[in-house]
Amino acid sequence: MNKRKVILICDDEEGIRESLKLILENDYDLVFAQNGGEAINVVRTTPIDITILDIKMPKMDGLETLKEIMRINPKSKVIIATGYKSVDIAKEAINIGAIDYIVKPFDSEAILRSIEKL
Repeated sequence: MNKRKVILICDDEEGIRESLKLILENDYDLVFAQNGGEAINVVRTTPIDITILDIKMPKMDGLETLKEIMRINPKSKVIIATGYKSVDIAKEAINIGAIDYIVKPFDSEAILRSIEKL
């Protein structure tokens, strides 16, 4: 029996975390963080297969969080999620180490395809 992949969902909006939970909970083990600091603590203490990381968060934004996650584990697989379509942010996130970029509101099929690519 294959071990289920563990996905860290980091978003400051509870509704987004709940939406992703509904989409993913049947196929993956989920861990949640409300901000960048919580996400970094999870990455330090828990084996994470994939992180879905919001860009726009208070205190520490997603790009800062992404940099720290990649410093902790350069092989991390991170999907950036944002409500803002910005080619510059997408390019910066990919240059830092993100694997993919998805735009809110989420299309559940697009999320699943992005995760399955990894």
